[in-house]
Amino acid sequence: MAVEGTWDLSISTPIGRIEAVVELISRDGVLTGVAHGAGEEVPLSDVALDGDRLTWKQAVTKPMRLNLAFALEVDGDTLAGTSKAGRLPASKVTGLRRTVPAA
Repeated sequence: MAVEGTWDLSISTPIGRIEAVVELISRDGVLTGVAHGAGEEVPLSDVALDGDRLTWKQAVTKPMRLNLAFALEVDGDTLAGTSKAGRLPASKVTGLRRTVPAA
């Protein structure tokens, strides 16, 4: 299942909802990406797609310094799953792929 594209994420955290944008790109069979949110851009690491399960890790500094691990299920143009930061409780994540208008 192809996951390349731009995804709008909504993360429900204990401090409120956080909106982020993730761009996923496949280069030479390797899935890479970058996340944008809270005024920063961070690279994704350990990006993997196993069937319909998408996982990656990223570090953020806003609103606080955290190392996040995402585990999501891909269903067409939607994502659903969790983001976990260390020993903190998992946060619910949903996502929607941006569609490009037909030319």
